[in-house]
Amino acid sequence: MLTAAQVLAENNFGDTRTGGLAGPMGLFLILLLATATILLIRNMNARLRRLPDRFPQQTSPTDPTRAEAAVADPTDGTGARDSSTPAPNGHQQHRNG
Repeated sequence: MLTAAQVLAENNFGDTRTGGLAGPMGLFLILLLATATILLIRNMNARLRRLPDRFPQQTSPTDPTRAEAAVADPTDGTGARDSSTPAPNGHQQHRNG
């Protein structure tokens, strides 16, 4: 009768010494990923160098009702919205007068 330790210790994956392809294939994949990473870093550095040092400042709009729509915060996840429609996400300020 087999114990649990003998069942777990048994090699059911065949002879792992024949072929020996895992080592060279792993090295190939590591070199391929390293090459792709280096090329991506070089590409991003080239793109960042082409950007201007400063971006032109946005001018304030002449229409005071469109002031909120002219400046959009890209980090808030809502994007540019028209200020004439109410925001459904509850970020409006209410004044109790």
